[in-house]
Amino acid sequence: MAKTKTTFYCQNCGAQFPKWVGKCNVCGEWNTVVEEVIEKEEKRNWKQKNTSKRTNIPLKIRDISVTQEDRINTNNHELNRVLGGGLVNGSVVLLGGEPGIGKSTLILQIALLMQYKVLYVSGEESQSQIKLRAERLTGNNDHCLILTETKTQNIFKNIEEIVPDVVVIDSVQTLHTDYIEASPGSISQIRETTAELIKFAKETNTPVILIGHITKEGAIAGPKILEHMVDVVLQFEGDRNHTYRILRAQKNRFGSTAELGIYEMLNTGLREVSNPSEILISEKDSDLTGTAIAATLEGMRPLMIEVQALVSSAVYGTPQRSATGYNIKRLNMLLAVLEKRAGFRLGAKDVFLNIAGGLKVEDPAIDLAVVCAILSSNEEIAIAQNISFAAEIGLAGEIRAVNRIEQRIIEAEKLGFDKIILSKFNKISQKSFNIKIIKVSKIEEVVGILFS
Repeated sequence: MAKTKTTFYCQNCGAQFPKWVGKCNVCGEWNTVVEEVIEKEEKRNWKQKNTSKRTNIPLKIRDISVTQEDRINTNNHELNRVLGGGLVNGSVVLLGGEPGIGKSTLILQIALLMQYKVLYVSGEESQSQIKLRAERLTGNNDHCLILTETKTQNIFKNIEEIVPDVVVIDSVQTLHTDYIEASPGSISQIRETTAELIKFAKETNTPVILIGHITKEGAIAGPKILEHMVDVVLQFEGDRNHTYRILRAQKNRFGSTAELGIYEMLNTGLREVSNPSEILISEKDSDLTGTAIAATLEGMRPLMIEVQALVSSAVYGTPQRSATGYNIKRLNMLLAVLEKRAGFRLGAKDVFLNIAGGLKVEDPAIDLAVVCAILSSNEEIAIAQNISFAAEIGLAGEIRAVNRIEQRIIEAEKLGFDKIILSKFNKISQKSFNIKIIKVSKIEEVVGILFS
């Protein structure tokens, strides 16, 4: 038995200290340093024996051959889009999300759809519980094997016998290894078990999908180093009161982090939403004040989303500012621009903003739609349903150009919009569009077009 000793870890960032301190000098958090008992001994291989004898040699950059990564098709178009084309062999993917949002449902559904041998390891549910869930989902993979185990040594023993093509761990916080004398879910256990799984994935060229819990602040539970260790970090988000879920890539070593996938939660599982623009625009019988349609981009995907605003007289002394799905600081900036540059007195009024469908948008091209929705509610004049917007607003009140404008125009045209308002500084090719393009340079011009 190796000599054991205690050490101290920060539960927030994973920093190690020789003794207890009240404040972590790495992340600055108070009362997050706790004592853990660990076993200091030589690092073991995931097979409990050293099988890797390969030694890499340095190469000149011009002598390195570039090869396309082999990817496994998940048979899920939205997940393939977010991953950049599928699962890369030997990669480690970490999926995080709120409790009950549908992480286990999504991964189990994908395991049933893939035409590969999948080992689904669950430390939270029994095999019968997973069977009941699988009966509701679409997909029938006879090569999907279910294992309920939390000890990594037993998991690797089953892996050596089964030799799966893909390994799924639900969840990483439930795993524990005999090499660390700490409880499951602790900093040292999460770090050590993840390191074992990463070593297994790289040596056997087998992709591993990890499901992780998140904290109340929305960050993945465990040390921050966990996100640096894995190859891909996915975030599964959405509102439980809405049926739509969004899959984002926060980190991706094999593709873009700008893509997103959209799903609809049904009783038969998660349905892929191939045309999200149609679901993000609500159907209404007549023109309503305070709504505007923006042409945005999420990665390579153009989206038409509805911006809703409500402006009313402040009941209390301090006006309220509230935004759902939009940056509240940017909303305050746009209100200041309207006050200073356009002469609208909104300082004594409550302003509420909502992005329809539960979507969170960071594209600055939505600025013009936000301003028009606010002015529409303030002036009690509805914006015609056939008008869309795509432009950024600067502090001087100027209408600024946005990138990839032609994709936005084509998406608006495809959904039947007759007009789109954008910056006159956008350079558009000579291609003819069936939609009328209105170019403006200042907010005053937009106000004259819509509310005169």
